[in-house]
Amino acid sequence: MKELWAPWRIEYFKKAKGKGCFLCKSFKSSRDRDNLLLKRGKACIVLMNRYPYTGGHLMVAPLRHVATLEDMNPAELAEMMELTQQAMRALKKVSRPHGFNVGINIGEAAGAGLKDHIHLHIVPRWTGDTNYVTVMADIRVVPQALQELWKELRKAMKD
Repeated sequence: MKELWAPWRIEYFKKAKGKGCFLCKSFKSSRDRDNLLLKRGKACIVLMNRYPYTGGHLMVAPLRHVATLEDMNPAELAEMMELTQQAMRALKKVSRPHGFNVGINIGEAAGAGLKDHIHLHIVPRWTGDTNYVTVMADIRVVPQALQELWKELRKAMKD
């Protein structure tokens, strides 16, 4: 039997869940690279998922700490969609996915890991990427280092 290593995942399990919202903390920080923050808008931001489902898994979230779509104002809703378009264009340029899963999990019952601060997920997909490893061994295969991909996507989002 061959072993598949995913050592970056251990940080997720070791890290104590801090108090407060990790999104709000990252927005207030000026350390965009450390927080994997790709783009700041007037009302929303784009950042990489630190524990991605697949390489290039991004999130778009309002700067305001709100839980649901109904809590968002029209400017936040519009910018969330505009930034989603920009992020998808950047992913197409950098990673060349064949498709995307785009969605929002609202509430714990819907699978929201962070239930009090709404965020939209953008997950690039490739034909044949069934992610069987997740089903078989609770492991995800992410082929590129997060910081390396951050640099490429950050540049693509500025273009």
